[in-house]
Amino acid sequence: MNAKRNLLASLAVALAALAMPAAAHHSVAGVFDISRTLKLTGTVSRVDWVNPHTSVYLDVKEAGGAVTTWRLECLPVAMMRKGGLSKQQLLGEGQTVTVAAHPARNGTPAFGYLLDMSFGDGRHLQFSPDPNDKSAANP
Repeated sequence: MNAKRNLLASLAVALAALAMPAAAHHSVAGVFDISRTLKLTGTVSRVDWVNPHTSVYLDVKEAGGAVTTWRLECLPVAMMRKGGLSKQQLLGEGQTVTVAAHPARNGTPAFGYLLDMSFGDGRHLQFSPDPNDKSAANP
């Protein structure tokens, strides 16, 4: 249990330290609508563990039964590794996951920026802060 906490703490520290340079390098707000946060539930079907950014593919079952595969851009591989994560951990062994993501600014369907991921077994990975999450605000 402590190993999981240490992993999450390390990831949070690494992300906080690198958040400003990352924002300066790629404008997340230029590509994604940071004023909106979507909650999606599905199964991770694929992870592209490549630079400049990893991509997580989430199969989301719609109300009518159709499955939409979302491509969720995320942090660079180096930041993931620095946080102690691997491609296998993101795949989640077929578990249902819930994610928060910013949708594409230009309306590209099923494309977003991954903010966090919660697994059915209780694990939670925070990749980027969500400016729309008022519960995370300081009192």
